[in-house]
Amino acid sequence: MKQHKKIKQELDLVVKNNRIEIKIEQIKGCEDLSLPFSTSEFSSGVDLLSAEALDTILKPGKIKLISTGIKIMIPKGYEGQVRPRSGLALKHGITVLNTPGTIDSDYRGIVKVILINLSAEEFIIQRGDRIAQLVIQKIFFPDFKLVKTLDKTKRGEGGFGHSGIGTSG
Repeated sequence: MKQHKKIKQELDLVVKNNRIEIKIEQIKGCEDLSLPFSTSEFSSGVDLLSAEALDTILKPGKIKLISTGIKIMIPKGYEGQVRPRSGLALKHGITVLNTPGTIDSDYRGIVKVILINLSAEEFIIQRGDRIAQLVIQKIFFPDFKLVKTLDKTKRGEGGFGHSGIGTSG
């Protein structure tokens, strides 16, 4: 019981009014870049910037690992999710390959983004360009319990495409 109370107190110190403190370190040579930021008051994500020193050409169908020039410390019980920016996806076919990319609370390396160009055109990424967004999410650690059978549901084992594509199923 004491352990549970201590964890709750730690979380109470970190989360206030739906704000959470994330410690961040800029790597040497990236001091000219902005820290992650949101462009509207209630955005769930903050923009991550390219910290690549030179312009990066992302050819059609190709993948590049892009540095953001930052390291972050996410509190225990949370994760960072690296997601695509919708405008880049819609207008240029640029997306995050392993979406969402996960940043665990015990990771202390440089945050990097795996981008892929799904368009037919080359795309140039310049230093300081907003390349992805970061969302901080609460997570739960599963305790698996082996059972003989699972509870039945109406859907059952219906998987991919089981409900069809039309409104009538």
